[in-house]
Amino acid sequence: MKIKYPASLKPDSLIGVTAPSSGVEESLHILVDEAKLQVEKKGFKVLIGETVLTQHKGRSASKEKRVEELMAFFQDDRISIIMPPWGGSFAMEILPIIDWNKLKESNPKWILGYSDISTLNFVYTTITGHASAHGVNFTELSAPNWDGLSSKWIDVLSCNENEEITQYSSEKYQSSWDKMYSNPANGFYLDSQTKWKTINNEDEVKFSGRLIGGCVSTLQVLVGTPFDNVNNFVNQYCHDEGVIWYLETVGMDAAKIYRALWQMEQNNWFTNIKGVLFGRTSGYKDIGDFTLNDALKDVFESFNIPVILDADVGHTPPQNILVNGAYTTVKYSNGKGSIIMKYI
Repeated sequence: MKIKYPASLKPDSLIGVTAPSSGVEESLHILVDEAKLQVEKKGFKVLIGETVLTQHKGRSASKEKRVEELMAFFQDDRISIIMPPWGGSFAMEILPIIDWNKLKESNPKWILGYSDISTLNFVYTTITGHASAHGVNFTELSAPNWDGLSSKWIDVLSCNENEEITQYSSEKYQSSWDKMYSNPANGFYLDSQTKWKTINNEDEVKFSGRLIGGCVSTLQVLVGTPFDNVNNFVNQYCHDEGVIWYLETVGMDAAKIYRALWQMEQNNWFTNIKGVLFGRTSGYKDIGDFTLNDALKDVFESFNIPVILDADVGHTPPQNILVNGAYTTVKYSNGKGSIIMKYI
């Protein structure tokens, strides 16, 4: 079977902002307002959903309200892209009441986001075979000037079927969110040198396959549930090319990361794997002398595949925009990297 790609982004496309996980508390509404202003300056239109500006007990609204608005946005032909304001903790609650059959039968539509939004994107792609995008959340577009990686969302979502697009590793990344939230709507504070690595310290590696992945901290909850369609997805859509897994974590130490990846491996998530792109960790610590490198080796070394870590993925921005389902080649050389995605 063939991956289905949404229609490419146009200069006047309408972006629908809805909150399937957390909404934005009142003190940070400036992020939504400024993001809308900056996106509209680029020529796009923006529709802010009712769920975006409310927040109660870690959720933007009830699961029923969240699904109602999300499905309405999916079925609104005016909307080209669905962009949540940010992630959260409870996106898994909406999965049982989404009409997945209706989404399978509908034309594919871009969803862009990360953190808990990867829970939704991951299930959307693995169940429907429709591409989705992991990357910058809407509120992160509140900056008056976007960095080179974050701004790539326009190019990535504007790419047409059978075309390819190349992204590169960043020069610097943001080591802490403190300054950003002390000075909201001013963008990332890129203060640390980016250096991709490999778990075996190779000078160069290269691997190809179809992308799938997201935030380990939230994807782990899907293992073994009715929304775990990984094996069917790999067999149906990645049989010939294999799979590149991109993964990242937030608030997980080395042992928690190992346990989560072990659980995924035991459920055969890594069948036909060609390589791993592991993002910079956030809120991480070693457990004694057991490190992230140890965790990745213990899970992936038997597969005899390249494993890159400290890549531009996840909660330590900026990050590359990664399309679930896209045929991709990752190249690494001496601390730098490139990601070439083709929509086939």
